[in-house]
Amino acid sequence: MANLGQTFNKENLPESSGFDPIPAGWYQASVSGAELKDTKDGEGQYIAVQYAILAPTHQGRVVFANINIRNKSAKAQEIGLSNLNALMRSIGLTSISDSDQLVGGSCQIKVKIKAPVLDKETKEVIYEASNDVSGWKAIEGGVPKTDAPKKPAWAK
Repeated sequence: MANLGQTFNKENLPESSGFDPIPAGWYQASVSGAELKDTKDGEGQYIAVQYAILAPTHQGRVVFANINIRNKSAKAQEIGLSNLNALMRSIGLTSISDSDQLVGGSCQIKVKIKAPVLDKETKEVIYEASNDVSGWKAIEGGVPKTDAPKKPAWAK
């Protein structure tokens, strides 16, 4: 158990804004998380990327997308590596060796809406409609992310 340090009362908390997908379109976003994960079959890997929306609307919302980097399907791997290339170019990186190098990069992302997934037999919704990312481009006038982290001023 963990003490929260205060008592939270539901009447004093904000209402949930829900998890409905944001509308399709281009958004300025920052990569707020990037984690290497294994595919379900254990034979491949992908980068699970989390984008925080910055503008022009829906600030604060989060969109998730997976980028295949190793996959038994050559086509899936090719598409994933092409997507990684587009993301890296849009945030100004020429190379990466760790998924954390993507974090903090800002770019424009093209958000689309994925249709709900239905059970084939019952036609009941298994997964609600969600967002996905299908394009990346640099923010005009933006400052590219550098490949190597800079030392803070206090570290000499």
